[in-house]
Amino acid sequence: MDGRGRLAQSLTWIARRRGKTAETAEPHARAGSLRARLKWAMRSSRLGRLAQRITSAIVRHKPPRGTGVAATVAVMLASAAYGVVQGDHVGDVVTAFKDARDGAANAFGFRIEAIALTGEKHASREDILSVAGVTPTTSLVFLDVEAARERLKTDPWIADVKLLKLYPSELQITITEREPFALWQQQERLAVIAEDGTVLDSFANPRLIHLPLVVGMGAETRAKEFLTMLDRFPDVRAAMRAAVLIGERRWNLRLKTGLDVRLPETDPEAALDRLVKLDRDKKLLSRAIAVIDLRLADRVTVRLADAAAPPRADPSKGKKAKKKGHDT
Repeated sequence: MDGRGRLAQSLTWIARRRGKTAETAEPHARAGSLRARLKWAMRSSRLGRLAQRITSAIVRHKPPRGTGVAATVAVMLASAAYGVVQGDHVGDVVTAFKDARDGAANAFGFRIEAIALTGEKHASREDILSVAGVTPTTSLVFLDVEAARERLKTDPWIADVKLLKLYPSELQITITEREPFALWQQQERLAVIAEDGTVLDSFANPRLIHLPLVVGMGAETRAKEFLTMLDRFPDVRAAMRAAVLIGERRWNLRLKTGLDVRLPETDPEAALDRLVKLDRDKKLLSRAIAVIDLRLADRVTVRLADAAAPPRADPSKGKKAKKKGHDT
């Protein structure tokens, strides 16, 4: 009432207003009820309870002081590392780090001041220290002896190497070198090889001219076996100029007199034994012979040298000329 006996608002308008309010509140009530049911379902399920605990822990967690500074520094370091990698400066950074590390160790008295090197004959001292990574600024503490050993063993002359640190400032290096065993010729290339067939170096040292010569593909790996067998026949070995591997299957001997001895693929030792007996009985190796063929087990074939061959027939007499040298 408005105080004078009249209604402030019409009853019809009030009823209509109340109806609209009820209609508006009903969807909100339904939505609130749905959220309540979902919340209850999540709380009642194991997965829901786990998710709720994790969410609550994240919300309640307070990062310690300095987390923002640490995150900023981490981002800056990551950016710097990315720039180093993209700019291909990794080697420079590693070198600078090693120099700084060695410098700090040297300041405490761990500089390498004495190096005892033994066993080197063909490899020079400068090359050995360079490959090992030993420089005037290298610290004994941070020298990786295993890595230095593996690098040194890449030199074909070096069969083994030992490195020993003697603190505070001494390094011992003991080299075991491969010995030159033979000269190996492959086409136009002449090289020095070890017993195991390792190619040590190109032939350039006149002092190694006395080594036996093996020729042909694969001869470097089979030289020791054949020459060891040949040592049982010292007269033949002394007369040998070169051993030639034919087709990677069998050997020929070229003697200093120019005589070629053709050995069989199987049991060349028995063939050499026959050759020695023939030379003892018939002086075969001292005759004017160009080729001795021992490849057949039941016979020996020889080819006379040109000087020992019969004279050619006169073509004017209508006879066929004979070939230079002939098999006997």
